[in-house]
Amino acid sequence: MSALTPNPDFAEITRLIDSARQRAYQAVNTTLIELYWQVGAYLSGKIAAAEWGEGVVEQLAQHIATTQPGLKGFTRRNLFRMRQFYEAYREPELVTALLTLLPWTHNLIILSRSKRPEEREFYLKMAAREKWSSRELERQYDTALFERSVLTPTKVSALVTQTHPGALGIFKDSYLVEFLDLPAAHLESDLQHGLLAQLKQFLLELGRDFCFIGSEYPLQVGKQDFALDLLFFHRGLNSLVAIQLKTTRFSPEHLGQLNFYLEALDRDHKKPHENPAIGLLLCASKDDEVVEYALSRSLSPALVAQYQTQLPDKKLLQAKLHEFYVANMGEGEAE
Repeated sequence: MSALTPNPDFAEITRLIDSARQRAYQAVNTTLIELYWQVGAYLSGKIAAAEWGEGVVEQLAQHIATTQPGLKGFTRRNLFRMRQFYEAYREPELVTALLTLLPWTHNLIILSRSKRPEEREFYLKMAAREKWSSRELERQYDTALFERSVLTPTKVSALVTQTHPGALGIFKDSYLVEFLDLPAAHLESDLQHGLLAQLKQFLLELGRDFCFIGSEYPLQVGKQDFALDLLFFHRGLNSLVAIQLKTTRFSPEHLGQLNFYLEALDRDHKKPHENPAIGLLLCASKDDEVVEYALSRSLSPALVAQYQTQLPDKKLLQAKLHEFYVANMGEGEAE
C-alpha cells in the first residue's frame, strides 16, 4: 500500500478520536454549567437574604479576577446571569438532564429571549435535539418557532399518526425560507432552484435527520414518466419523504398528485426494511379548514404545510399566544 494511500482501517481510529473528543467536550461543558448553577444558587441565597448587594457582587468579580488570573466568564455581568440562571432552573434534576447538553452561550440565549417557562423548555429540547449553532438558535427565535408551533399545530392525515407516530414532532405547519430572497411573484421552478441552491439552509429548516436524495426524482408508472419535486429520507422515521411544491393556495386536488407519487415510491422504490413513504405538500398559503376536510378522508400518510418567504411578525404572534393562554389557562396562569 502506497504511503499516500490511507489504510481503510485508519477511519476507525479517526472515529474513536472524534468520539473521545466529543465526550471530553461534553464532560467539560457539564462541569461548567453545573458550576455556574451552583454559583448562581449561592448568589441568589445571599442577595435574597439581603446579605449581599450589587456592590458585593462587583467586589466578588474583582476578587476572582485577582486570585484567578486568566479565568474568564466571572465578570459582574456574568455573575448576575448565573444568579438569573439558577432562579430560572431551581431543580438540580433539570440541570443535569437538559441544560448541560447545551453550551453556556445557548443557555444564555434561551434564558434572555424566552417569555415563559414553556418556551424555555421548548427551545432547550429543540436545540439539544437539532444541535443548532447559536446563530441558528437565534434565527429560530426570530422565526417565532415556539409561537407558531403552539398556535398552528401540524396538519396531517389520520394515517400519518398510525404509520408514523413520531411525525407530529418532526414536521411543522409552516417553513421559513426567507433566506431565498424570493420576489413576491415567483414560479415553482424559482422556489425549487432556490431550495437546491440553499440546500444546507433548507435542511436546517427541515430538521436534523433529513437527508437529501434528489430533485425532479424520476418515477415511471406504466409507460409514463413523472418527476417528484424533492425527495428526502428521514433517519428517525426510517422512510422516504416526498416534498411537492406549490406556489399557489392549497387545493384539495393537490393531494391526489402527492398520493400517486407516494404509491409509486412504496411500490417501486421503498426498501423492504423501510416504513411507508410520507408526503409533504408545501404550498404558498392554505385555508386550515379546507386542509382539515381534505386530509380527513385521505388514505395516504400526507401532510400539508405552507412556506413563508419573510419572517413573521413576532410581536403579533406573541400577542396571539397570550390570548391563547388566557383562553385556555386563565389570566393568572397566562402571565
